[in-house]
Amino acid sequence: MEIAGKVVVITGGAGGIGRAMARRFNIEGAAKVIIADQDREHTSRVAAEIGVIGTVCDVTSEDSLNNMITGIERDHGDIDIFCSNAGIFRLGDENTPNDEWQTNWDVHVMAHVYAARNLASKMAARGGGYLVNTSSAAGVLTHIDSVSYSVSKHAAVAFAEWLSITYGDRGVKVSVLCPQAVRTPMIAGQEEEAASVDGIMEPETLADAVIAALIREEFFILPHEEVRKYMHRKVLDPERWLMGMRRLRARIAKEL
Repeated sequence: MEIAGKVVVITGGAGGIGRAMARRFNIEGAAKVIIADQDREHTSRVAAEIGVIGTVCDVTSEDSLNNMITGIERDHGDIDIFCSNAGIFRLGDENTPNDEWQTNWDVHVMAHVYAARNLASKMAARGGGYLVNTSSAAGVLTHIDSVSYSVSKHAAVAFAEWLSITYGDRGVKVSVLCPQAVRTPMIAGQEEEAASVDGIMEPETLADAVIAALIREEFFILPHEEVRKYMHRKVLDPERWLMGMRRLRARIAKEL
C-alpha cells in the first residue's frame, strides 16, 4: 500500500517505536498521522514536535478505543492504516501474578481485538484498509525472561494470522511487526542482555523497515533479519531449537 494521502493512526504512538513510525509516516506523505497514548500532556508534546496529531486513548478499554476511532473518523475521515502498537514488558516466570498476566493479555491481545472489531468490517465494506499489529520476535520465538510477554505476543501473532485469513480476500491488508530488541524505554535496564544476542536496533531503522514492508504488503514485518532464520530453524527442527534456547538462557545467566 502506498502511504501518501492516507489517514494513519498509531496507538502507543508517543514513544519508542510508535513515535518513530509516526515521524516516518509523516515523511512518506500521509494525509493525517494521529498518535494515541495514555498521557495527554506527553502525547501533545510529542505530536507538536514531529508535526502530527495527538489524542488520548486507553487501549485496554474497548469504549475508550471506540470513542477515539469515532472522533478520528468524524474529524479526519476514514482510517486507512491502523497501527495497534501499544505494549508493555515485565520480567517474570510462571509465578507472575494473575493481574500481570491479565494486563499483558489486555494490552497485547485484546487491544488488537477491539481495533479489529471496530475497523475490519468497515474497511472490508469499502474495499480497503490496513491493520498493522505490533507483536515481537517473542511472538514467533520466545522471550526467555518473561513468560506473560511471550505468551501474549504469540497470541497477537495468531490473531493477526486469523485476520489476514478472514479479511485478506476482502481488501483488508494485515501485517504483524515482530522485532527483537529496539532502543526504547521498554528495554531500559536490559540493554546488556539484549545486546548480547543480536544487538539493539534504533527505532528509526525499525520504522524504515515497517514502511518498506507495508509498501510490499508483507504479513510478517521482521526488521531483524536474524528472526526469519530462527523461525525457519524452529519449524524445521523444534527439538534442536529448544536445546539451543536452553543454551542461550544458560549463557546469558552466566554472563549477567
